[in-house]
Amino acid sequence: MIKIYNTLTREKETFQPIKEKQVSMYVCGPTVYNYIHIGNARSTVAFDTVRRYFEYRGYDVNFVSNFTDVDDKIIRTAKEMGISAKEVAEKFIAAFYEDTAALQVEKATLNPRVMENIPDIIDFIRVLIEKGYAYAADGDVYYRTDKFKDYGKLSDQSIKDLIVGASERMDTEENLKKENPLDFALWKEAKPDEISWESPWGPGRPGWHIECSVMATKYLGNTIDIHGGGHDLAFPHHENEIAQSEAKTGQTFAHYWMHNGFVTIGEDAEKMSKSLGNFVLVHDIIKQVDPQVLRFFLATAHYRRPVKFSEKAVNEAKINLDKIKIAYQNAQYREQDAAVSLPEDAEKLAMFNDLKQEFIAEMDDDFQADNAMTIVYQYAKELNIYAEEETVSAAVLKEALATFKALVGIFGIVLGEEALLDDDIQALIDERMQARKDKNFARSDEIRDYLKDQGIILDDTSQGTRWRRA
Repeated sequence: MIKIYNTLTREKETFQPIKEKQVSMYVCGPTVYNYIHIGNARSTVAFDTVRRYFEYRGYDVNFVSNFTDVDDKIIRTAKEMGISAKEVAEKFIAAFYEDTAALQVEKATLNPRVMENIPDIIDFIRVLIEKGYAYAADGDVYYRTDKFKDYGKLSDQSIKDLIVGASERMDTEENLKKENPLDFALWKEAKPDEISWESPWGPGRPGWHIECSVMATKYLGNTIDIHGGGHDLAFPHHENEIAQSEAKTGQTFAHYWMHNGFVTIGEDAEKMSKSLGNFVLVHDIIKQVDPQVLRFFLATAHYRRPVKFSEKAVNEAKINLDKIKIAYQNAQYREQDAAVSLPEDAEKLAMFNDLKQEFIAEMDDDFQADNAMTIVYQYAKELNIYAEEETVSAAVLKEALATFKALVGIFGIVLGEEALLDDDIQALIDERMQARKDKNFARSDEIRDYLKDQGIILDDTSQGTRWRRA
């Protein structure tokens, strides 16, 4: 059974879906005013990995992740670029799909946008006002936090402490409209020359928090299985989502709350963010680093832990990924001369199956990706050992390779379909040279033939082996 660390209860819980073998999952998506940076990609990759694992375990996942396409930052960018807010959003939504596709992120079941859901947002706010959970104030609408008795339960903060902190910011014009310093905006009065929509409270646009409540409940139902996002969203964003949604529906908003750790950078391990100006854009780095390496770096750390981004860490990820690819390739080569089956097949298959079960046990335990990768490396080692045996079984290789590909695929890594990279080719040439020194000419010829099939031509010279693409 899969166990999830639930931020709401601060403990691991056995996952029990609302509907058998189905998962409803909402993850807060990006505000589309710029290209995504590595920190943004961490959340996207983490929850894509979680989704892939659920699918591997036989669940049907309804995965919804929104785009915030109207926001102060988008409006500011639109003014700077001399285009509309909608055009800014379209530009960076397209860029998001391009960058995440390079990272092998599966498209969400649905990516709703705020601008497409304005009528639903207005209706949602109207109900909150009717129930006494919200109030209009000079064109704005605010949520009454002191009316929701469980406010602060997700972030484990008392409402008294939160009010003290919020009261220190009461001197702003916006806060002077509030009944309580902790109240937050559901609807914002239109400012001159800004995008806006008509509403019962005058022209304006939604507050940030209400958007996700509306889209999550509209597309997944009043109660969902899992709600996810970055650790920094737990308060106030997710806290406010709970208050809004549960006040409106009278039902539990989400059963499990999952939050991924930050990406840090630099000697002081600062959180990577656009506000700090220490970010690295995915759009830029995938021009220098193989996107599969970047995906591997992000996906193979436990989702709740921080990840330190550095050139050294990325290089280590590349080395480890190369080991996995080479193990897969080595086993593939042996399929060409493998026996149909051998007497010891059952024993070999049992050994590979035991490793698979160990992998599943680690991933079932709150998606322990780092521990699961230890099992993957052991699997790769056993594949290499088996591939070096004098006689191998096609039956064993077929099943072992299929399992290995599926396990690695959970992390968004594609095996057996990508073109050989230069380093992969050189690693095979080095192995071939060693095979020739060991007078293992069958293996040497096997590697040459495989490379030839991949369009790689070898030239043995007195200065060593050179290669070229056909």
